[in-house]
Amino acid sequence: MMVIVCVDSLTISQQSRKQVYYYVSSYTIELLMKLLRGIQHFSAFDKGVVATIGNFDGVHLGHQNLIRTLEKKANDLKLPLVLILFEPQPREYFQREKAPARLSSLREKLDVLGSCQIDYVYCFKFNNTLAQTYAADFARTYLFFTLNVKYLLVGEDFRFGKDREGDVNLLKKLGSEYACDVSIYSNFCINENRISSTRIRTALQHGDLNTAAKYLGRPYSICGRILHGDGRGRQWGIPTANLALHRYSLPLQGVFVVRARVASQMVYGVANIGRRPTVDGSKNILEVHLFDFDLSIYGELMQVFFLHKLRDEVKFTSVDALIAQIYDDIVAAKEFLRNCNEKTSISTLGVDLSAG
Repeated sequence: MMVIVCVDSLTISQQSRKQVYYYVSSYTIELLMKLLRGIQHFSAFDKGVVATIGNFDGVHLGHQNLIRTLEKKANDLKLPLVLILFEPQPREYFQREKAPARLSSLREKLDVLGSCQIDYVYCFKFNNTLAQTYAADFARTYLFFTLNVKYLLVGEDFRFGKDREGDVNLLKKLGSEYACDVSIYSNFCINENRISSTRIRTALQHGDLNTAAKYLGRPYSICGRILHGDGRGRQWGIPTANLALHRYSLPLQGVFVVRARVASQMVYGVANIGRRPTVDGSKNILEVHLFDFDLSIYGELMQVFFLHKLRDEVKFTSVDALIAQIYDDIVAAKEFLRNCNEKTSISTLGVDLSAG
């Protein structure tokens, strides 16, 4: 059982409780989960915990290797494993739309983390109070007093606290005062390339889905709930499932061959992610046209795996030109699926995309 604990400073306001409940109640993985509210629930950590802290954006192979290292340490010390993250991510709080495009929502992070041997995910609501907390105060209050961390593993460039004043050296100094062993995690590399969220983001921006999948350990995907659209696609004979994207910016844009998990099925299709400049252009949306699929799926959660980029978004001179291009995209997507051994390429990543 993985326990999700969400904390708004030292207490949780009624508003943040509702927000926290939304995250967990809409999160669908085959795993028993329990939501604890409030810092008082951590009195059980008398013997301590092993922990790590960070954004874990994308939960890529580097993150997964770090977690495996912690799993072994937790087993050796016979202590619970705690993963600490922030929502929103700190750079999103400070920079808003100028922050790097997020790879994964909280729900998507938890989906991947659910397959790891993590006992607790301790999620801080990043707000002004936390932003103004000095690094030493944060470490003492949360890491040592509250969680009683006995072993902490962080990256060498980890920074925290007001004005990012805290670093590994401060953690080591404070750790010695509270009997906590602070260790530095070495970079995880493939072919001498350091795996990082930034590298994955760059690969996605350039349409290099193979490199992104190699670093993630799975095809890149986005998950969301299917909303009612304007019905325009159905009028054109090209019905789409529309997913709202609650992100300041997108890690990828354009038209893609996709495979979607929805209603206990896996279905191929073609998707557009972006602002739809020809018909709207006001907000980001993910539209998916599923091949040979006719079920009503409004309100369902859909996970969309991006397999191959067909083209960038384009503002067409007319709606008729757009419709003609969409039909061409469908033909191109089906041709790609016929000509590639897509199932084999995905299975080599250790990802099971079978139905159900």
